Amino acid sequence: MKLLVATKNEGKFREIGEVLGALPVELVSLKMAGIDDDVEETAATHEENALLKARYFYEKTGLPTLGEDSGIYVDVFPGQLGVYTRRWEGLAQASDEEWIRYFLEKMEEVPGDRRGARFVCHAALILPDGSQHHFSGETRGVITHQLEAPLIPGIPLSSCFKHEGAEAVYAALTPTEKNQASHRGKAMRALAEFLAERI
Repeated sequence: MKLLVATKNEGKFREIGEVLGALPVELVSLKMAGIDDDVEETAATHEENALLKARYFYEKTGLPTLGEDSGIYVDVFPGQLGVYTRRWEGLAQASDEEWIRYFLEKMEEVPGDRRGARFVCHAALILPDGSQHHFSGETRGVITHQLEAPLIPGIPLSSCFKHEGAEAVYAALTPTEKNQASHRGKAMRALAEFLAERI
């Protein structure tokens, strides 16, 4: 079974593959499929954005399609980031380095006891029969004062987010450790369980 993963984000595609890799599924990225289209994320929730992506590329290709949308919610910035994480403060076109530098500068004066945050992920799957299925994951943690691991392309916050109970940021964990704890790992494991019963 081919499964189109509706993302151009290499970091996200790799993480999804790490969880779904044990299944008899051939994951195909938009780049691998030769698709250059973009979908404007106009919805107000991660669930709606994930479904918007999944539906668009399912209708374009006819392939089973996985749409994913995630974001971070930072306690000291209520009502900000979230579904707009990558587009926050007009940074939609910023590089990973530019985005994370700006973010950490905004967090610079925030004391340790107020640096709480949570990552949220929602995934929407559309199967060949057109049925829709939803999976989600959430992980709380803190924003570190500086980067504590090299940046991973497409997911710069992984280098300064440490989940509750962890001694290292996401980006410093092994793939197995991260996928056990992370918001995306939780959503993808739920998806994997769903698919395993149907393949």
